[in-house]
Amino acid sequence: MSEQMECDVENVKCGGCASAIQEGLKPLQGVDEVEVNIENGHVSIRGAALPEEAILDKLAALGFPAK
Repeated sequence: MSEQMECDVENVKCGGCASAIQEGLKPLQGVDEVEVNIENGHVSIRGAALPEEAILDKLAALGFPAK
């Protein structure tokens, strides 16, 4: 069963930021797809049994804390 997590993050300014978020989150267990909207800093994550705390911790570690 697929889940979806939505969050808004800080400091997203360019395609490089979006790539860093995607590459940082995809290795997490359960994460299948990551989409980043550069214009508003919105991140959509899809997968099975998403590890929400691990996702939020990883975003913060990458320099993109969730608002």
